[in-house]
Amino acid sequence: MRGRIFTSDHRVYDLPPLLSWTVTHTGTVPCDSYAVTFLYRPEMAPVLALAAGFLGTGDRGELVARGIVDDYEITMDAGGVTATITGRGAAARLLDNESRPVTYEDATLAEIVRCHVTPYGVVAREIADVRAGSTYTVAAGTSQWKALEGFCRTYGGFSPRFAVNGALLAAPEGNGGRRLAVTDTSPVLSCTWREDHYGVLTEALVIDKSRGTSHSATNPEMIAKGGQCRRVIYTPGQSTWDAMRYTGQYQIDRSREEEKVVEVTLPGSFLALPGDRVSLRLERLGLAGTFRVAEAESRFSAREGATATLTLKEG
Repeated sequence: MRGRIFTSDHRVYDLPPLLSWTVTHTGTVPCDSYAVTFLYRPEMAPVLALAAGFLGTGDRGELVARGIVDDYEITMDAGGVTATITGRGAAARLLDNESRPVTYEDATLAEIVRCHVTPYGVVAREIADVRAGSTYTVAAGTSQWKALEGFCRTYGGFSPRFAVNGALLAAPEGNGGRRLAVTDTSPVLSCTWREDHYGVLTEALVIDKSRGTSHSATNPEMIAKGGQCRRVIYTPGQSTWDAMRYTGQYQIDRSREEEKVVEVTLPGSFLALPGDRVSLRLERLGLAGTFRVAEAESRFSAREGATATLTLKEG
């Protein structure tokens, strides 16, 4: 991978050859992230001090990483003097900024994007045709990301995502993306399969005390496995039914995210992206099925070469 930084005074600077790098793609929150290390020269000091953006390209010139610069550090040791830059993807712009409290009547997703996304330099590539049909309230202290995600989940039933180039994808994921097959003949460096029932909810009971109403969301699959874990959530007064339903199902969905996770490491880099599908056929583990890529981490170092670790989840 090659790296380039953009400074706050609109200059472009190509980094020296990278000694090591890590790029993690999630497509959502927690953010995409990156870290790159290269040989440092004193004349880089004023450039690094103003570094605001990062762009990484692959061997064929394709875009593989883009984000903001969070920090840099310079290290001197027996190996010489090196600099490391780290940062996050476009979601960071929305996470780092809070919204003022506001209430919308019959808002559309396009309106939410215009008010909570566009002002922070994030371009929307896809915006689903979603309308609230009721009051939507953004409370004080809510991040711009939560304002967006809450609307998408409540009224659209999906979570917004980001493309590698930082564009917002405020639409359902669909079944597109690349397909990757991993079998016993694949050069698998390691594979871990974990199923964890701890904390997976069987019921989320949402209560609006001011109106004396409640909504119960259940998890039939975990109930069938003998699980018993309930949470009671109290919502702000005058919550809409959609908001209560979203709150209950959201709590169950979040609790299930780590229930079954497969991590597989292969030689190479940027083998897949979040949303791609991986067909696993590993007889020695008794593992078979098609999984969604939830996170893709690519690493490179002179000692270990290039490796890609894919975090796979059902769905």
